[in-house]
Amino acid sequence: MSPRIVVVNYLMGNLGSIGNMLHRIGYASVVSSDAEEISRADKLILPGVGHFDRGMEQLAALGLIDVLARKVLEDKTPVLGICLGMQLLGARSEEGARRGLGWIDADFVRFRPADAEYEIKIPQMTWNYTKQRKPSRLMDAMLDRPRFYFVHAYHAVMKHPEDTLLTTHYGYEYTAAFERENILGVQFHPEKSHKFGMLLLKNFVERY
Repeated sequence: MSPRIVVVNYLMGNLGSIGNMLHRIGYASVVSSDAEEISRADKLILPGVGHFDRGMEQLAALGLIDVLARKVLEDKTPVLGICLGMQLLGARSEEGARRGLGWIDADFVRFRPADAEYEIKIPQMTWNYTKQRKPSRLMDAMLDRPRFYFVHAYHAVMKHPEDTLLTTHYGYEYTAAFERENILGVQFHPEKSHKFGMLLLKNFVERY
């Protein structure tokens, strides 16, 4: 039986592209902001494009924070945060004043041009190669030199380096993906990353 994949709709994400990419790898998904629908999920995807505070406000306004916490923290349902969705899994962001979900001990900071080894533009809008920092089912059988598409102005600073799964380099090295137990986040957009993104999403659906 195929897993029930719910793409959480809090009105901030690239929902259609994610559903289309899942369809291409052979899996149906449900896009929903309904708490009952989310409570039945076998896998959760938390996408997002936009402002950190607005994302948290939308999750709260839709009454989704408690059901998501039960699913992820108590039931250990696998969750994949994408771009803003990854950032919301952390503790806080320089982009806003609200607290994040706090499921991963990480802060998100704006790119620091003064710290960069070369001139960088903000936001980052590039394909970047990534480097794997620990074993992970998310990267099983990944193609050589995996690269993904990034569009963002803020990046993770991890309080626990062992949570870092992938790093990348844009002026300096930073965390591009993290993983702690059933909680995964990627700063890039797998739904826009062609064969690399397809394989990553396939691994998330089939191996967690």
